[in-house]
Amino acid sequence: MNSEHIQLPNKDKIVLAILGIIGLLSLIYIASNDDLGHTRLWTNILHNSVFFTLIALMAIFFICISVTAYAGWNVVFRRVWDGMSHFLLVGLVLMGIIAMGVYFGWHNLYHWADAKTAATDPIIKGKSGFLNKHFYTIAGLGFIALWFFFAKKMRDLSVAEDDHGSNQFGNNPWKHYKSMKFYAALFLPIAGFTSAAAIWLWIMSVDPHWYSTMFAWYSSASCFVSMIALTILLLIYLKSRGYYHAVTSEHFHDLGKFMFAFSVFWTYLWFDQYMLIWYGNIGEETVYFQTRIKEYPVLFYGNLVINFVLPFLILMRNDNKRKYGTLILVGILVFVGHWIDLFQMIKPGTLHTAMELGDHASSAAHGVAGHAAEHAADAHGAADAHSAHSTGFKVGFTIPGIPEFGVMLGFLSLFIATTLHFLSKAALTPKHDPFLKESLHHHV
Repeated sequence: MNSEHIQLPNKDKIVLAILGIIGLLSLIYIASNDDLGHTRLWTNILHNSVFFTLIALMAIFFICISVTAYAGWNVVFRRVWDGMSHFLLVGLVLMGIIAMGVYFGWHNLYHWADAKTAATDPIIKGKSGFLNKHFYTIAGLGFIALWFFFAKKMRDLSVAEDDHGSNQFGNNPWKHYKSMKFYAALFLPIAGFTSAAAIWLWIMSVDPHWYSTMFAWYSSASCFVSMIALTILLLIYLKSRGYYHAVTSEHFHDLGKFMFAFSVFWTYLWFDQYMLIWYGNIGEETVYFQTRIKEYPVLFYGNLVINFVLPFLILMRNDNKRKYGTLILVGILVFVGHWIDLFQMIKPGTLHTAMELGDHASSAAHGVAGHAAEHAADAHGAADAHSAHSTGFKVGFTIPGIPEFGVMLGFLSLFIATTLHFLSKAALTPKHDPFLKESLHHHV
């Protein structure tokens, strides 16, 4: 089997197609049984679009960190991250659909997008310079386009290095690398600022009365460790198909260390976000946690068990970071766990929004609407309104239902297909990278 260019077996393509069909059928099922103005449908699209788009961003982000820091250990499989980063092109389309929904009023994902609320709610009105459909559309899509530009530039330079890196420039292996380093160093601060703004727009603004200075860090750490988990799973799969013979247990050990370390870092942010609100005595910002602890306790505490306790205990042993079976188990736990983490970031706020805007034609909706004026009066009123009303148990909002997992599988198949498509367009390993030998002989 030619290990330089990937060629998937037909049965693997069929599996990806089946997963894609499952995702499509799940969306159709949700749309046909959604009684909240299609809020469940739109939240599933938003949830998965943001999750996989940010994973793609973290892939190019890690490439740029590695290039800037002269880190050579991951060169042998870095093209996998190249392929993952090109999902940003798909993410641009998906988030474009969400943005059109905001612009033309197709959905009620965001409370601030309702014209009447934006005009009468003093808190939302005060944030209107940032939370408005024009900025959401132009800035949100502009950020993704900018990220994709750098992802494509870094890949193009890497592929050009394969063709000309040791010939055209007199056996100078650094010519292309220096260009890559320039774009990588330029991208890092851009990604840092724009990713935070995008996360505020896409995720945090579903709870428009709430604000946290740690939220962007928290969400970024969640998507970064998800990217590492998905990288491990993809590499193990590709090795099982006869590719990446040069990727050894040493490389998996380092990937396992990143998954372990960032699971701990994510937990620190999970606690720190609440601790700063408590320590600063910012009572109006406790509404976010109050809602999730009281109405979504399974998600809130289960989130900590799946994303910290289990990875921490399993990966604490050094040799477990080298065992494929252990890495597969933890990789799946971390990936699904952080998908659930994003679920509990998005669903409570969007459910309250749908009910407050009258999309739910039940007495519970009228109960929320009855507190809408007090909710908008001040931030303390917002906390009272949320705590005074319980939305009750709703599959697809309180916990993910089977259709939610079906949609995730569909998006996952799209992500993997996109990654493998771009991975097949060039050699699996950058053959003229100046750090290739270091990666091939990597040992820890």
